[in-house]
Formats: sequence, structure tokens, C-alpha cells
Amino acid sequence: MSFNENVTLDTSQVESGGRGGSGGGPGGMVVGGGIGGIIMLILALLFGINPNDIGGTATPAPPVDAGGQQSSGGFSECKTGADANKNTECRIIGTVNSVQAYWSTELPRYKREWTPVKTVLYRGATQSACGTASNQVGPFYCPLDKKVYLDASFFQILEQRFGSSTGPLAQEYVVAHEYGHALQDQLGLLGRAQQDPQGPESGAVRIELMADCLGGVWAKHASTVPDEDTGKPFLKALTEQDIKDALSAASAVGDDRIQEATQGRVTPESWTHGSSEARMRWFLQGFKSGNLNQCDTFSVDSVN
Repeated sequence: MSFNENVTLDTSQVESGGRGGSGGGPGGMVVGGGIGGIIMLILALLFGINPNDIGGTATPAPPVDAGGQQSSGGFSECKTGADANKNTECRIIGTVNSVQAYWSTELPRYKREWTPVKTVLYRGATQSACGTASNQVGPFYCPLDKKVYLDASFFQILEQRFGSSTGPLAQEYVVAHEYGHALQDQLGLLGRAQQDPQGPESGAVRIELMADCLGGVWAKHASTVPDEDTGKPFLKALTEQDIKDALSAASAVGDDRIQEATQGRVTPESWTHGSSEARMRWFLQGFKSGNLNQCDTFSVDSVN
């Protein structure tokens, strides 16, 4: 999903994290997307490692542009929608702007207010209140400091190792998913993931699939969410290819697909994010309905 070239990007909604470094593993609840936590999940599956014990030093990665090439770095590059169409970090910033603008106008319909959530853009590793954010962990939302953590180089991992599309909505879906977790936190739902942390119908899986659905709701309305400075929508209308891109990313990070690739068998009892089919289906549920009330994964008997 491409940005309208003349919209203004608000870089105050993001922070620059560390550029490389090390530290201990997550010290609190880390909520990813089956996207966030992929590398930790693989290590746990292969070696029986508790993901909360994973630490170590991450290799710093340079920022990448939309074609996977290195950029000169720095948010000063990110001024307009045209920049978001060319540079991955700028695209993340534009998506953060759009997602927050959407929930800021949508939640009052339900007599709730959106509390702004910053994204920390880092390269290699940085510290969060939930522990070290690194390439091992992937994107995640930390409820202890109310921030999203994301290294733009993760999209290369998603594409090269897991076969996700390189299209823009595949990346924007990741950002919208993490902000879905932020919304769950503000609505008091996020803790249900910890109460029932594993299994195909677990609370953890239902929380992740709900975030997929909330990402779909945003995608449905994204082309109508305006930039305050220009009054123009941040994003152009979705195409059929855009939807395929988002579904490609969702499918790439299903628990069953990851397990089959890493351990040669599928063990649903250890699922934490949901199957590939379920992840695609719940994104489409949000996209087709455009209604967050249709994302209640706890009201159905089965989510997979």
C-alpha cells in the first residue's frame, strides 16, 4: 500500500533506539506477532531453550531502503509520503502515523480514548523495559514501557528466511499488528495471553490473532485516514496485490509453518501465535468487516 507522495510524516511519534549492543533476555511480557519472537521461537524449538533466557549480542544492521539497499540513516530523511515509498524506516514512521491517527478517531465511537504509543526504531539491539530488543527477538510491543520496538532489517529476515512478500503492505501489516497489541493493552485485554500461554486455542494465540484482525481493520480504512497537515490520506487505495502481500507475511509466520520448517513436524500444543491459515483468516476478518467488534477472538469456540 503506497503513500500519497505529498503527505507529511511526523517523526515525533518514533524514537531512535540503540545502534548495536547487548543485554539480558526479556525481563517482562513481550508481545510480538508470530512476527515478533520468530527467532526466539526457532531457537526454543530446536534447542529446548526458554525464550526468556535468550540474551547475547546482536549484530548491528544498517537501515534499508524499500529495495533492501542501505540508506544513509536518520529520521531527517523522512519528511513526506514520497520518502516512505522509498525508505523502509520512513515507511514504518508513516504507518505509525496512519495507525495512530486511525485509532485516535475510531476509539471515541466506543467512548474510549487512544493513548499515543511511540515506536523505537533501532539497528541491531537496544534496551526496553521488557529486556533487550534485538534481531533475535524481532518486532514486539512492551507493555511495561508502552512502546513498540522494531528493527527495519527484520523485514529482510522475514523475506529471505520465511518467504514473505517484499510488498509494502507486508511491512505495514507488521506495524499495524504491533499497534493492535498496544490497543489490547489499553483495553485491558493483553494479560489474557499470559494466563493461558500455549496451545492452538490458548489465550496467547487468541491475543495474536486478534492483533492480526485489528491490523486488518486499520488496512480497511487506511486510505481514508488523513494527514493533519495536508488533509490528504496518508495511503492510497489498496490493490489486490497489497492484500496478497499482507497475507503472505501472515502466512509466513504461522506456528505450523515455522515448526514444519525448523523441526520437521507440527506440535499444536506448543503454539503461541496460531496457524498460517488462521493468521490470514483473521486479518481478512478485520479487513472485510472494518469493525473492531468482529475481532473478538475470545467469543468463538475455535480460532484455528
